[in-house]
Amino acid sequence: MRCSFLKSPCFCLNQVARRRDIARKIKEVCEKVDDIAKARDMYGFDLYKATDELQRLTTTSFVDESSVIGRDGEKKNVVSKLLAESSQEARDVDVISLVGLGGIGKTTLTQLAYNDAEVMTHFEKKIWVCVSDPFDEVRIAKALLEELEGRAPDVVELQSLLQRVSESIKGKRFLLVLDDVWTENHRQWEPLKLSLKGRATGSRILVTTRKHSVVTMMGTDHVINIEKLSDEVCRSIFNQVAFHKRSKDECERLTEIGDKIASKCKGLPLAAKVLGGLMQSKRTREEWEHVLSSKLWELEHVERGLFPPLLLSYYDLPSVVRRCFLYCAMFPKDYEMHKDELVKMWMAQGYLKETSGGNMELVGEQYFQVLAARSFFQDFKTYGGEHVRFKMHDIVHDFAQYMTENECLTVDVNALGGATVKTSIERVRHLSMMLSEETFFPKSIHKAKGLRSLLIHTRDPSLGAALPDLFKQLTCIRSLNLSESSIKEIPNQVGKLIHLRHLNLASCFQLESLPETMCDLCNLQSLDVAWCRSLKELPKAIGKLIKLRHIRIYGSGVAFIPKGIERITCLRTLDVFTVCCSGENESKAANLRELKNLNHIGGSLEIRNLGGGKEDASDAAEAQLKNKKCLLRLGLRFDREKTELQANEGSLIEALRPPSDLENLTINGYGGLHLPNWMMTLTRLQVLTLGYCTELVVFPPLGRLPNLERLVLTGLKVRRLDAGFLGIEKDENAKKAENASIKEGEIARVTAFPKLKKLLIMDLKEVEEWEGHERRVGEEDANTTPIISIMPQLRELMIVNCPLLRALPDYVLAAPLQELIIRRCPILTNRYGEEKMGEVWQKISHIIFSL
Repeated sequence: MRCSFLKSPCFCLNQVARRRDIARKIKEVCEKVDDIAKARDMYGFDLYKATDELQRLTTTSFVDESSVIGRDGEKKNVVSKLLAESSQEARDVDVISLVGLGGIGKTTLTQLAYNDAEVMTHFEKKIWVCVSDPFDEVRIAKALLEELEGRAPDVVELQSLLQRVSESIKGKRFLLVLDDVWTENHRQWEPLKLSLKGRATGSRILVTTRKHSVVTMMGTDHVINIEKLSDEVCRSIFNQVAFHKRSKDECERLTEIGDKIASKCKGLPLAAKVLGGLMQSKRTREEWEHVLSSKLWELEHVERGLFPPLLLSYYDLPSVVRRCFLYCAMFPKDYEMHKDELVKMWMAQGYLKETSGGNMELVGEQYFQVLAARSFFQDFKTYGGEHVRFKMHDIVHDFAQYMTENECLTVDVNALGGATVKTSIERVRHLSMMLSEETFFPKSIHKAKGLRSLLIHTRDPSLGAALPDLFKQLTCIRSLNLSESSIKEIPNQVGKLIHLRHLNLASCFQLESLPETMCDLCNLQSLDVAWCRSLKELPKAIGKLIKLRHIRIYGSGVAFIPKGIERITCLRTLDVFTVCCSGENESKAANLRELKNLNHIGGSLEIRNLGGGKEDASDAAEAQLKNKKCLLRLGLRFDREKTELQANEGSLIEALRPPSDLENLTINGYGGLHLPNWMMTLTRLQVLTLGYCTELVVFPPLGRLPNLERLVLTGLKVRRLDAGFLGIEKDENAKKAENASIKEGEIARVTAFPKLKKLLIMDLKEVEEWEGHERRVGEEDANTTPIISIMPQLRELMIVNCPLLRALPDYVLAAPLQELIIRRCPILTNRYGEEKMGEVWQKISHIIFSL
């Protein structure tokens, strides 16, 4: 800044002082950088010059959690204690405690015992609660009650919850697992213990903890100290991950040094998995030597046996993946994360480098796979064949929080008033708040002016009143998660959050409206209002949100998509599109034609109310679904409430031709006589569901779909399942041509439903005959007629409410069935029931059978 002669001397002095302050700050920053450089040299960080490029992994991302090595003896010991007669008087419950270091495998061992076949049959009720820190009596009581009653409790006070627990547990033999207990406060534990007094003899409480003081506090009857694994077992775990799919020569070259690295695990299985994941991508002996000689092994921490392996694996990550991992420190311990949600949050923070194709989501998927392969994530569960949920081991979570001190924070109602929160809240960038229903929303959060991420988990009705002031203060926010809260509306002040990129309002059941000011969020990338049942409309000007990439509305009350959706050409997710009927919403609703240029839409799309509005085949054709190459799952739901069938439904469904790579197709309520011709071109189709297509009388040759694995037929009026359904009907000329093409001595094969594993037939009330075939598998005639194989991989068959169906075909009875369920089918029940004990029963007696 330059001092003008027109300015006063005081002004010039102020400028000098300001420059002096800036110079001091620069000096302080330089000193900090020097300290960092010294630490780098001290710990040898220059050995791990990670790039932003992802190395190609030689193994799958998810390690098989079922293969647990070296704990057979401990498992038998735990199971025997669970099944033994009670050692206490009738008024007490036996408490068994597993004690050991973090990462030693306490939770894994408990899961093995919990899922043991004898244990599962021994206890009437089994309840698993991950306690962690702090010990939240209300949350634990709610989890107990939900398992006992089968639904979430509607009370919130501890006394009421414990009273209902006591009533529900009365006379029952239960197993309660309290995983990862930290509290030493006897007053917190005693009320819960007293509520379990009315149980049946033989009930057990199984506790895992790192602290012997917890064992004493809980009045443990049996203490099982979980010892470290032997070096041999650690080597086995390490080798299982590090050498997966390597050549024999490569294994021989690296085994010796691998044994030395594995010995650094100090008997901790998690350390062995983490180190194994680290070495997956290391191809040369020099790279392995670098890891072995690292000075990071000399670091000492509370978890000294585990933090060095985590540090090694962490610093070996590309820098862009490191920050994605550290971001997870904002979630509470034992929090079940959703992969797609996490990727969107990374994207909102600008952590994902945009590729030439602009697919940040694919980059996020790659980063996730890298972290999963390194065992930074665990406990993977897949829902609906596509949604992945997972957790972080508590030690890995501790490590992430250690590395993000004062940047990522999780607070609960008990910690909000603490000095630590008050002194650090201004510096926090990513915050999770776990609040009880009785707690008013804390205003201390307003101090976090630079907050970038906020997750609020509460049912507190006062949250809605707190949002206007919150939005005025936290103008830097990029990711906001208010899912499952009790808010009824989003205030107009949301339009001021111009940096907001990710907004999650899923399962806000009472949410009734979204303000038009939301359309001022020019950077918004993701909007989730799934399962907001009271929400009827999206903002009218949603087309202004041209950076929007994901809209989820499934399960909500949203009746239509507003006009202007066609302008959001970078849209990747649109899970539901409802065709609007004539009425008050017609002028506000988008037409099918507006899907034309949304060619990036992928994942799942369900088009509802087909045939119920004014859309015709030309509108459907303009949608050009066939150009949406990323679309994997498509649902076509016709309006079943219409009083008369639409004559154009056949041409309408033909115009909705999907891309050829479609994997899952559902057609519901279709009123045409024939299914669309394009169906048989879907050679990658894995799942097909046909529901309540009431005029359909003839099937196309579905058996010719080469990759179909699951077929669901519901509410159809067909009377026969014949050879045409299998796709093996041939005219005489076709047979002669086929036989002529077979060389002498060669056997040709015709397979119907070659990959079908699951078949569900429900409410086919008019079907009488399910035809077999004249040639069974393995038979051929003198002219080398092709062998016919039908459903060779069928594992599950369910037939429900088919009262006229007389028999199952031979090829079904000859299939490798593992489960056969027949319900509300009186003729079949009479024919195949066990009491008949006839020839047919002998064919199916080995199958898990339910009538």
